[in-house]
Amino acid sequence: MTLADLVRLRRARDLIDREYAKPLDVPALARVALMSPGHFSRSFRTAYGETPYSYLMTRRIERAKALLRRGDLSVTDVCFEVGCTSLGSFSTRFTELVGESPSTYRARPHDEGAAIPACVAKIHTRPVRNGEARPAARP
Repeated sequence: MTLADLVRLRRARDLIDREYAKPLDVPALARVALMSPGHFSRSFRTAYGETPYSYLMTRRIERAKALLRRGDLSVTDVCFEVGCTSLGSFSTRFTELVGESPSTYRARPHDEGAAIPACVAKIHTRPVRNGEARPAARP
């Protein structure tokens, strides 16, 4: 992979970071990176260790966690606020990455991080990919 490829991939990743709540698909991101969709997907995965869709969903869940911690929006409102169109898919992905459902996450106290600056809290609350979230205890 060339330096020019990495620069173009970064442009697409920056777009995901900024526009996560808008409808984004691989062809649109590939156009930003000046690549074919197939080449873009393969190159993105090689460069960042996950597919463009997985990266987008991680950003959406990351933002959803922040909105749920605030507590003033319903889970459904948060789902649509972060750009998801299906509450079921949102809840499934949230649970997969965070290890608990959005409702459970929203309901529990989040006071322990209240005094931590948002830029630091973001690092410690970032959703973890690849099943690293601890499975919820079964009754």
